[in-house]
Amino acid sequence: MEILIPLAGISVGIIVPLSVFYWQYNETKHKNETILEISKTLDDPAKLERLLGIFDERKKEPVDYRRGGLITIFVGVGIYFLGFVSLGSVLEGIGLLVGFIGIGTMAAGYIYPNTSEEITKAVEEFEE
Repeated sequence: MEILIPLAGISVGIIVPLSVFYWQYNETKHKNETILEISKTLDDPAKLERLLGIFDERKKEPVDYRRGGLITIFVGVGIYFLGFVSLGSVLEGIGLLVGFIGIGTMAAGYIYPNTSEEITKAVEEFEE
């Protein structure tokens, strides 16, 4: 009876990732089948391109490191205060680590411009 809890924990660690992979596979499979069925009825290639653009889930804009860095900083502050108030110095150290990772990410967002407008502005400033 004592071995059931560890076995259940190990089983959950295996079952959950496998079920997520299966779910994503089925979702993608049905989406591709839908696109195929719709494309059979379309004669215009422009409509087909627009359809593929609708189903395309990839982001068109680059990642904003400044936003991600700010979020990471505040997650680090939250972890730090959780350790400060109740759980101890180890969690304070982890909070500081996460906060400094956020500061580095935010600094990278300011050093490397990521939108086309910022890149154009940086090039124009460099040319002057």
